Amino acid sequence: MRQALSGIVSKSASPLKTMMIIAMAMTFVVADAASSLAARSAAIVIDAKTGKVLYSADADGRRYPASLTKMMTLYLTFEALAKGKINRNSPVVFSQKASGEAPTKLGVKPGGAVTVDTAILSIVTKSANDSATALGEMIGGNETNFARMMTAKARQLGMNGTVFRNANGLPDPGQFTTARDMATLGIALREHFPQYYGYFAQRSFLYGRQRINGHNRLLGRIKGVDGIKTGYTRASGFNLVSSVSDGNRRLVAVVMGGTSGGSRDNQMATLIKTYLPRASTRGGGDLVAKADSVNPIKALAKVLLPKHDAPTPDEKPMAVADAETADAAVADAAASDAAAATDDAAVAQGDSEDEETAQAEEPKLVVPAKKVKTVIVAAPKVATAQVVTAYAEPAPAPVVDPVKTASVPSGWAIQVASSPRQSEAQALLDKTSKLAPKALADASGFTVAFDKDGVTYYRARFGGFDSKAAAWKACTALKKKNIECYAVQQ
Repeated sequence: MRQALSGIVSKSASPLKTMMIIAMAMTFVVADAASSLAARSAAIVIDAKTGKVLYSADADGRRYPASLTKMMTLYLTFEALAKGKINRNSPVVFSQKASGEAPTKLGVKPGGAVTVDTAILSIVTKSANDSATALGEMIGGNETNFARMMTAKARQLGMNGTVFRNANGLPDPGQFTTARDMATLGIALREHFPQYYGYFAQRSFLYGRQRINGHNRLLGRIKGVDGIKTGYTRASGFNLVSSVSDGNRRLVAVVMGGTSGGSRDNQMATLIKTYLPRASTRGGGDLVAKADSVNPIKALAKVLLPKHDAPTPDEKPMAVADAETADAAVADAAASDAAAATDDAAVAQGDSEDEETAQAEEPKLVVPAKKVKTVIVAAPKVATAQVVTAYAEPAPAPVVDPVKTASVPSGWAIQVASSPRQSEAQALLDKTSKLAPKALADASGFTVAFDKDGVTYYRARFGGFDSKAAAWKACTALKKKNIECYAVQQ
């Protein structure tokens, strides 16, 4: 570039022409720098009223979510609140594991408890890892089961590039997401739980006598920003999801992989300033379908089920492939992805989710500050005897769970669907039996568990067919009743 520029300038007699050429060259340099930034990070801006993507840079590239993970933890918490499973004063007890999480944290001792309200406030402000784990254990029974619930909910919301392994976002090479998925989750939080969305606008609160300040430095500094979440580990870089509401316009913007908190905040501020005026003033319908607003049987078939696990052939095949082979291929691909991610994540193992420490030396975003709004929370004196029991389904049972027989039927079987919940797979078996009693008169229903993308699914199958032809005949009968199925040899 410099050689070409000097050659052109030497041939230009006019100083004005020289200045014009230099200005053009600088334009190319700035463009190159912007492209380089996009290659190192990921970002997306979505009109939250129409769903239109206004800006995208590697929005589907795989990234570590860090504390953005807690957005899903809060989604499931809000869902439990909305359904009356828990209330804001329900005690959240901290286990040994929750209390032992790395900073940042609230610092509750094992066996201690805070209210759900306090736990939520500590997550949206301090990004407390211990509170997130404690909430996950409360809602899911244990954190592993809660992570399965998180991933299943992500699929229901259309977040197909996300897998969760824990409730707080501390480093795990198998936990990943995309900027687009995080934007989807940000929109869903506002659309589905407007009654709780105000939590994300809190910038500080009093925990006992201690005032806890938030990490989101755009709140109160950029007009219209009302949340949502920051995140940081060494492997992920600096992440931020921002919701902006100004007049009749609304945006959700995501920046992931920032090199510093300041540069990430400045990039977000630029995106908001650039694209908010371009957002529509019309629209406003729900952009993300509520997971529990559709027929559960249709949801199993259209949303929750792995697309490659229950195909419906249009014509009878010459040979039916073993479904285990397809699942093994998926498992191998997932293992390969996890291995590729391990190199980056290895550095982050043991990392604290502590953006406050990481940013201690960084320059602050140059925007006028407003008075900080403080929420006062009473001292955490919660009777541990009133512990709320988990309302979620229990952790997965054995790999094979017979329904009618003591062992998996040999020979041929037909599979009608699969689900991340054993109870849903069982419900589908019962429903299918009632819809096609004649075709399944001699068949035995059962479920088989398998892992895919870090989530345990349960196949819903009917076994006991002595030949491929018999299994296929049953499938044909089911297809006439609009029930998808395929045959597989046990």
